[in-house]
Amino acid sequence: MHGFEDSETGKEHVALTFGTFSPDVPVLGRIHSECLTGDALFSLRCDCGFQLQTAMQNIAEEGQGFILYLRQEGRGIGLLNKIRAYELQDQGANTVEANERLGFEADMRKYDMIIPMMEKIGIDKVRLMTNNPRKVKAMQSFGLEVVERVPLQVGKNRYNEAYLKTKSTQLGHMMSEHHFTETEQDDSKE
Repeated sequence: MHGFEDSETGKEHVALTFGTFSPDVPVLGRIHSECLTGDALFSLRCDCGFQLQTAMQNIAEEGQGFILYLRQEGRGIGLLNKIRAYELQDQGANTVEANERLGFEADMRKYDMIIPMMEKIGIDKVRLMTNNPRKVKAMQSFGLEVVERVPLQVGKNRYNEAYLKTKSTQLGHMMSEHHFTETEQDDSKE
């Protein structure tokens, strides 16, 4: 575990690493934004905790990898505003509409902290586990080579189906219909 402090915001971030890395071999990894409700409280309203757990399992099975854990709760609006957004969602707003009603952009996350993190752990070629095209673009814009995007489509359930569709249709997340159809069949078996 490697700790980092953003001098601009004062937020603390961590890079989790497993195994040893060779400079010429692409490394499996994930940029993960903090989600207290999903990561630690096992909320079913999102897929965040499922993605973090699956990424850690994939890295363990691979024998090497990294997770950049960024403190950007609620797509950058913070925990208290995320709770306010949940209240709006309970009243019928989707996740994007809720953020916008609170006066925020749909996604306020920034990825510039990955530069010192990746320099510290010594990786410049990545097999990135993500569905979010903004994360791929961020790595590429900072001179990191994304050799492969590894889809991370896990955790869909009846409580987050609308949330995932909003991520796909309004935020551009790369999710296949196969993911939605397959999970719907799994839900019917409960």
